[in-house]
Amino acid sequence: MEYIDKGICAPKGFKASGIHVGFRKNKRKRDLALVYSETRCAAAAVYTRNKVKSAPIMVNLEHLKDGMAQAIICNSGNANTCAPNGVEVATGACRLAAEALGIDEKDVIVCSTGVIGERMFLEPFEIGVPKAAKKLSYDGSTAAARAIMTTDKVAKEIAVSFEIDGKECRMGGIAKGSGMINPNMATMLCFITTDANVEPAALQKALDADILDTFNQISIDGDTSTNDTVALLANGMAGNAPVTCQGEGFDTFCQALRKVSVALCKAIAADGEGATKLLECVVSGAPDKDVARKVSKTVIRSDLVKTAIFGRDANWGRVLCAVGYSEPEFSVENVDMRLASGSEEVEVCNASVACDFDEEAAKRVLSRKVVRLLIDLNLGSESAIAYGCDLTYDYVRINGSYRT
Repeated sequence: MEYIDKGICAPKGFKASGIHVGFRKNKRKRDLALVYSETRCAAAAVYTRNKVKSAPIMVNLEHLKDGMAQAIICNSGNANTCAPNGVEVATGACRLAAEALGIDEKDVIVCSTGVIGERMFLEPFEIGVPKAAKKLSYDGSTAAARAIMTTDKVAKEIAVSFEIDGKECRMGGIAKGSGMINPNMATMLCFITTDANVEPAALQKALDADILDTFNQISIDGDTSTNDTVALLANGMAGNAPVTCQGEGFDTFCQALRKVSVALCKAIAADGEGATKLLECVVSGAPDKDVARKVSKTVIRSDLVKTAIFGRDANWGRVLCAVGYSEPEFSVENVDMRLASGSEEVEVCNASVACDFDEEAAKRVLSRKVVRLLIDLNLGSESAIAYGCDLTYDYVRINGSYRT
């Protein structure tokens, strides 16, 4: 398995485009993305657990009942959440995409990202969808990735190649997310394509399992968005034998999906609003997977931990405090903790008790772009990783004027 170029367009038969149509006032910013497969795809998706859901999610729940799709249309600049005519606009966008592409309206996945609670209009779709369809390209991944960005500083895209049944398969993805990120699957969106032949039920099973240790383990600011969506399309053009819900082919496919998902998760966390560092919390020695996941995510959600990392302050007591107030019941009498970056590690806590450490070495570790908090509960063999970032002055500046 290896990384390759072309992002979401790396798999056979997938094209993408990204253009400006008017959702955003800044004409230099692309705000409409289109992804299209030359053949109909098995499709799977997961959505936000927020009780308030965007209109596009309501439409997608209907469209994906048969486990099939062929295109994704997504705008940025308006979340289409709590808009008076939101479902009507989302449905209209699907209709326009279907007409431009010559496919069934129900084979279109629709997504939106941006400000919640603003009126939504169909006119930009009417103007832009035909143009986006004409711009579709096998080299369109970056344009599409840029079109779904809001406060993101960088486009997020990745692709890998792998082998199933003696056939080369490819998988690619794009994602956006910088603030309001605490998926319980943020305004977090991720679209993944593959040319592997995967049955719809197996595709959904793989995605449902994957998000537990990837997208659900991200937190930028603890706010779960109304629009979170991860959609996965598989068009089967690689020609491998159909992947079912179990077996070697399914395991290989899940490994590829994990590689793509983790790369995009890290990109989202590192690009958190105002962030200067990617923060990874690795919890090992947990009695079960649930404890490992919840403890690691609790730690990277702690504002006090995040600000200490920003200030390069080895205030490890804040980390142990977060371990202690995490939801599961478990013993905290024998916790070990290290601060790490690259090959350098500094032990700061042993058996839940302070140990002497080199402050300068700790500061050096916390000054790097990627900081890992290594926590061993010494209670079992399960582990998990959560992904976050530091909390800086710029987060307040960005979100204090996000709407205006």
